Amino acid sequence: MGRLLKFRYIFCFLILMGCGETKPEKSPEGGPEQQPDPSEQVAVSGKTILFFGDSLTAGLGLDPNLAFPAIIQQRLDSLGYAYSVVNAGLSGETTASGRNRLDWVLRQPVEIFVLELGANDGLRGIPLSETRKNLEEMILLVRNKYPGAEIVLTGMQLPPNMGPEYTLEFRKIFPELAQKHQVLLIPFLLDGVGGIPELNQEDGIHPTAEGHQIVAQNVWEVLQPAIGTKQDNRP
Repeated sequence: MGRLLKFRYIFCFLILMGCGETKPEKSPEGGPEQQPDPSEQVAVSGKTILFFGDSLTAGLGLDPNLAFPAIIQQRLDSLGYAYSVVNAGLSGETTASGRNRLDWVLRQPVEIFVLELGANDGLRGIPLSETRKNLEEMILLVRNKYPGAEIVLTGMQLPPNMGPEYTLEFRKIFPELAQKHQVLLIPFLLDGVGGIPELNQEDGIHPTAEGHQIVAQNVWEVLQPAIGTKQDNRP
């Protein structure tokens, strides 16, 4: 229970933060993004798994303890893994604003970095070259700052109304970057959830609490082997 409360405080602190020194953007969810105070930072004891993403990571519309990063924390605790999850999800985040915010977030050392961004780019029709460039820069920034960190990239897909060519090329960004930079890939974060009305809130985009349970399992299938490897390689 204490760890869940700590997670919630961390989440609430981070969700008030924003995107470096960029101007606030209008979030697809209807609210302006906030800006971080660079004098502040979050301290977390032990090894850290940082989930860096948008409203899907933030758990928009739900209690933070029902979002998939919190579910991952619960699973880690139940298995005795000494990791602390930090939910750095921010509703409305694009890859550009995420790139601007990442330097600030990486003040806290990370053992595993989960990058969940790109969906808002696709929904806004941002050029695919820009999305690819921003994601690649974030991967390289994490790798340069924390060479020993494991990086996990979450694949995303778009609804068909975005057009077949754009939709296909968008989907290919994630496996191609994962292969190029040798990072772990979750093929499709919303596998088993996307497009299923009963697993999504009224907006049809953001998962319900039940949907987040499935998303957490999608993440865990890739994350757990990485955690096990790091446990086995402890000095």
